[in-house]
Amino acid sequence: GAMTFVRTSARASTPTDSSTGWVTLVKGIGVSGLNPKGLLIFIAMLPQFTNPEWDWPITGQLAVLGLVFTVSCVIFYLGLGLAAGTVLQLRPAVSLAVTRFSGAAMVIIGTLLIVERLSG
Repeated sequence: GAMTFVRTSARASTPTDSSTGWVTLVKGIGVSGLNPKGLLIFIAMLPQFTNPEWDWPITGQLAVLGLVFTVSCVIFYLGLGLAAGTVLQLRPAVSLAVTRFSGAAMVIIGTLLIVERLSG
């Protein structure tokens, strides 16, 4: 049933050894690094915080700004992921509710996209 699926998927998403965790980390970095939306934020946002009159080149300024942005995102999402993992492992009912809500949301979004496509 649905309960078995939740338990299996929760167990499958938890790395069993450190090599699995590192492989997952590298895959995540690759996916994020190749995401065009993620790259666009650097192009659209960071240049406005540079100053051509400073002593160091624009590329250096952009590199530092990008690094600060990346580190702050890593810290935030690491904390969020650890907190979510802890809550979902300690409270199976919350995990089941999140799974059901996410599934229902995906079905609703898919249905709306189909209706929009057919009507437009």
